[in-house]
Amino acid sequence: MSQYRIATIPGDGIGVDVTVEAVRVLDAVLPGIEWTEFDWSCEGYLRTGAMMPADGPEQLAGFDSILLGAVGFPGVPDHVSLWGLLIPLRRAFSQYVNLRPVRLLPGTTSALRDRTAEDLDILIVRENSEGEYSEIGGTHNPGRPDEFVLQESVFTRVGCERIIRFAFERAAERGGRLCSATKSNGLIHSMPYWDSVFERIATEYPQVQTRQMHVDALAAEIVLHPDRLDVIVGSNLFGDILSDLAAAVTGGLGLAPSGNVNPERTGPSMFEAVHGSAPDIAGQGIANPVAQILAGAMLLEQLGETAAAAAVDRAVSEVLAEGKIRTPDLGGKSTTTDLGTAIAHRAAELANLTPAETH
Repeated sequence: MSQYRIATIPGDGIGVDVTVEAVRVLDAVLPGIEWTEFDWSCEGYLRTGAMMPADGPEQLAGFDSILLGAVGFPGVPDHVSLWGLLIPLRRAFSQYVNLRPVRLLPGTTSALRDRTAEDLDILIVRENSEGEYSEIGGTHNPGRPDEFVLQESVFTRVGCERIIRFAFERAAERGGRLCSATKSNGLIHSMPYWDSVFERIATEYPQVQTRQMHVDALAAEIVLHPDRLDVIVGSNLFGDILSDLAAAVTGGLGLAPSGNVNPERTGPSMFEAVHGSAPDIAGQGIANPVAQILAGAMLLEQLGETAAAAAVDRAVSEVLAEGKIRTPDLGGKSTTTDLGTAIAHRAAELANLTPAETH
């Protein structure tokens, strides 16, 4: 059986709690993984003044993949953790796809009335390396009455083409429906350009049904008619907002995984839960580990371990469907470890393996 070197960055708060459980589950289905933990976090920033060492990307470059917990801690602004850790790693390893599957899991209830799992199964493909998340800009005339700030967006041909083509490929695999998030009625340069690239690439995929919707209308569509949506592609900002909205209506951020993916595998991809670090409940054993465990399943899929990934995904569904072991956010009284262990045992059974020892 293949052996992989995987880096973990548990981060802050419940990121530490849920990463332990994701490692437990992955060990249960794929023995022999070599794990290396990196203590990079907002708490570390408060001690050292840096989210990670200057050579952080170089330290991670030789790993097959990265499992990230969550970052965020009182006293550290969010832009510090984003630009000090997440964005540098995404760009260093060309993780230009942010992949966010959102679906209603068995045994859970949507925030939307009378919606079923068949209605809520959306894959959001977010551009992850440019767009609105740019360092170009600044504050001008500081302290004066005419003070102003500029924030520039960057949409390159290669960046738009590769993310839109990736989304078309996923739509072709899933059944042939793709919706592009735009705002070309208000953003007169970037979004018409995005639209033109989308329309040009669409001619290469005649089997895929396409729609283009303004992002505000698309947000309403997710709430009112999610069954009309399958794959959504959006810019860095639009994809970020829409994926959190979709996760919320399908049961909450505690159930939603994501992947920062380098499709060409020229560097490691990085997988994480969508939720934040929730420092107020850290260490209490009540955090829901499902999102991080499903992020681990995405990691296995990216490595080509499709059978192990399928075992993890099915184990999560079966344990949640039984309803016996649930964390408080799902209406139960079980602990983070209870749920993680149950999923690990079920995943091992499905993979015909003996569960790994408790970490």
